[in-house]
Amino acid sequence: MQLDSGHDELVAMFAWARDRALRWAHPGGTRGPVNVDERRPHGTGEGVYLPSYWAGYAHRSGFYARDFVHQAAGAHLLGLAEANLAMLRCFAASATEEHGHRPVWAFNFDGSYLSIDYRGPDEFVREVPAVFELVECVAALYRWTGERAYVHDPVLRDYCSNAIALPATSRGVGIFEGAASYNELSGEPLAVAGDGIAAQYAAHLAMAELARARGEGGGRFEARAAELRRHYEQEWNGARGFTFDGRPVTGWGAENSWFMPLKGLRDDPAYLDYIDAQASGPGRPENVESWTYLPDVFFRHGRQETAWRWMREIFHARTAPHVAGGLNGDYPEVSFTLVSQVVEGLLGIRPDAPGNALSTLSRLPAEIRWAAVSGIPIGQGSVAVRHDGGQATTLTNLSDRVTYRWTARFPDGSATTRQVPPGATLTAERR
Repeated sequence: MQLDSGHDELVAMFAWARDRALRWAHPGGTRGPVNVDERRPHGTGEGVYLPSYWAGYAHRSGFYARDFVHQAAGAHLLGLAEANLAMLRCFAASATEEHGHRPVWAFNFDGSYLSIDYRGPDEFVREVPAVFELVECVAALYRWTGERAYVHDPVLRDYCSNAIALPATSRGVGIFEGAASYNELSGEPLAVAGDGIAAQYAAHLAMAELARARGEGGGRFEARAAELRRHYEQEWNGARGFTFDGRPVTGWGAENSWFMPLKGLRDDPAYLDYIDAQASGPGRPENVESWTYLPDVFFRHGRQETAWRWMREIFHARTAPHVAGGLNGDYPEVSFTLVSQVVEGLLGIRPDAPGNALSTLSRLPAEIRWAAVSGIPIGQGSVAVRHDGGQATTLTNLSDRVTYRWTARFPDGSATTRQVPPGATLTAERR
């Protein structure tokens, strides 16, 4: 992909993120070490790698569930669709009955369990939100690729069915017991956390989408999502989790505070202000990978100025030391998410590859007058999209065989839908 813009910082940001992310990729058949970590810098041997990419600490030889689901869209955009499917199948296949239908947390690049996070079938790292985010990831990648395996592969299908039947509650406090929240550093004895129930809510909406893609009814999954939303609105009363003895936990909790608006479970403006104020000040997480969710939170709720500010902050922090060693820019989630935040966030692209369709919505902040990205892969083809502020959008169909149905949306709520045949360029203007 290539980005052009009159905004020099955006051009530099995208070029760095694209090139840095691609350096984390492994072609299938690559030979390399396994079980590398801070205690065993040379690992325990060598393996033949799957098509894959780093998703987790650069000093460990593997990929992690939490990182993977957040990097997958960026990986797809960078041409790593084969790796996405291979990695996702690893997580899905590991969610055996022996493991309580919960996925193993981390894998070596050859598909074996990463030993630092796996001690046995009753003692491996797991965090509740990842169980559900993997379901959501299946639907998201199907939307981008149109690949039928995401709908019909029995490993993925069984995983999704088993995962949404699980509760959003933890089995213990520590990560080897099964933590309720991604905020594993807080040490809070949470039985259920905001990021867990928010991810569970989104997973049910994803299941409805996948069911319909198989020609089945999705209503029961949407009904369950609605039940979860009612439960949250009526019973949580501003809490971000509950302890094992039922006490509500309030205040700031990073991931278990911002996942509710991230997943669409909460949308009140004052709460978004609170998240920005806390994350910018006294509640700022030390680890940069936590920050990478914040642009997604604010883009979802139409706050592009705040989202762009966080993108810039993350980009500027790439040369600062990371809390686990190395530099912030050495954490793969930083580069992969900046790529997806440009395309899904600033350009507002929502794909529908199975339907050969897409929609666009300019979320450019005021300081970026225009931006264009070419080579965006959707299904069997690719497109180029240019926004001129919120006034006009131009789409070029770069495919030689796919006709796209394009819905151009605008910040004022207006929209227009057109058919864009192979090789064609069309411009839609706000009415």
